Amino acid sequence: MLIVIGGLPGTGKTTLARLLAARLGAVHLRVDTIEQAIVRAGLARHPVGPAGYVVGYALAEEHLRQGLTVIAESVNPLAVTRDAWRDAAVRGGVAATEVELVCSDPAERRHRVTSRSVDVPDLPLPDWQQVVARDYEPWDRAHIVVDTAGQGPVESLATLLHRLELP
Repeated sequence: MLIVIGGLPGTGKTTLARLLAARLGAVHLRVDTIEQAIVRAGLARHPVGPAGYVVGYALAEEHLRQGLTVIAESVNPLAVTRDAWRDAAVRGGVAATEVELVCSDPAERRHRVTSRSVDVPDLPLPDWQQVVARDYEPWDRAHIVVDTAGQGPVESLATLLHRLELP
């Protein structure tokens, strides 16, 4: 299966995607990692544009065709990116589940954004103003929403597993 995790910075996407991938023995595809590899190769500068997503779709499809579960993690801000992940699942012959992470507590989210550290070498992290100014289209179809405010990663994972109907 393909599980697509999206949401604005500071909602816990990477932390939750890593925990979920470890729990399921799944492949974790992180668009930030792909984009930074493209930059390190000298092929682009930040912002990279659609290249990181396009590489992610291709990798997801390849892993899905091999029978692997894939956790695709990115901001996923536009309907076109969400559609492309679903198309990769269709081409890979599996179902896709879309998950949007939110943090309903603005103070907590701001703290997360301003206090986090870089875990991908040389990846520029957005500041708070860039996060709040970012384009982010509302989701227009059924999907799972997990609010990570006021709970730790393990609690968020439990909520997500329950919503995914996974043990």
